[in-house]
Amino acid sequence: MKNVPLAIDVVEAKASRIDSVDFENLIFGNVFADHMMECDYIDGQWQNPVIKPYGPIQLDPSAKVFHYGQAIFEGMKAFKDDEDQVWLFRPKANIERFNKSSVRLAIPEFPEDLFLEGLETLLDMDRDWVKKGFGNSLYIRPFVIATERGVSASPSKTYKFMIICSPAKAYYSGEVRVFFADKFSRAADGGVGYAKAAGNYGAQFYPTNLAKEEGYQQIVWTDANSHEYLEEAGTMNIFFRIGDKLITAPTSDRILDGVTRRSVLKLAEEFGIEAEVRRVKVSEVVDAASKGELKEIFGSGTAATINPVRGFGNKGEKFELPQLEDSYAAFFKKKLMEIQYNKAEDKFGWRHLVKRS
Repeated sequence: MKNVPLAIDVVEAKASRIDSVDFENLIFGNVFADHMMECDYIDGQWQNPVIKPYGPIQLDPSAKVFHYGQAIFEGMKAFKDDEDQVWLFRPKANIERFNKSSVRLAIPEFPEDLFLEGLETLLDMDRDWVKKGFGNSLYIRPFVIATERGVSASPSKTYKFMIICSPAKAYYSGEVRVFFADKFSRAADGGVGYAKAAGNYGAQFYPTNLAKEEGYQQIVWTDANSHEYLEEAGTMNIFFRIGDKLITAPTSDRILDGVTRRSVLKLAEEFGIEAEVRRVKVSEVVDAASKGELKEIFGSGTAATINPVRGFGNKGEKFELPQLEDSYAAFFKKKLMEIQYNKAEDKFGWRHLVKRS
């Protein structure tokens, strides 16, 4: 979308809360930076963008987000290099996907230029919340919710766009094991699986809780029709290494087009690692594991970056994966983080500098 001539109002917090935060013992998504961005869609246009102190918002009990689930979000991160410069990683890709999700949920697209300007202003104000060092970042959560009063089953006429930020360390701690879904489904053909719709995640919680009772941290979802093909994990795209070949499922209207996933595939191409994007059968992965040919499974996503999987379960069988010194997971994570933290050349133009005001 083209730029709109909207000036962003800025209201600074009277005092920062940063000194009360223990940055060495963060729980993901529980602590938030001093400021947030807010903008409302009223009378057919986005208006009144403001950056103000982080705090509660007020909504009518009949706001349509509560009744019909019109809500989408994105996940992004900011990183700080050794020179105290703050960087975003491929922000335009996230903004494009944000608006793609909006269209699918009948939400008005948000102007890309205003999105990026607001985000840069917000990060410049709260740059002290972005800590140096590999693994440290500021997680960024842009979202839109439907705010119109009324319980008629129709798209809202008003919306609220917001960006909130949370200092983060590793998303997962400890070893991760996954369960291959054989009953429940995440998404179906023609649905909203490719969108970052809030309801996609809410619908996962029950089957994921069942998997956790069996000792698994995540589910790898399969196709809704036959449960024969592996698609993506609960919060990550998923990769399989069989021999020295990397395999991942193609994106579709069921699978999220992950920015980290795209980056891994580009890096694989750059460094001569054979990668196939194709449908992956459960039976293929089980067979490879049984023969000792399945070397790795790892997930990719903004929150987790690259997360190795130690084992998986399928129809009552459990499989453990070898621990490799030269794992692809470690290789890709290192390469990505070197770019994100400005420690390596960025051949692809993925880094975006947050300028100081």
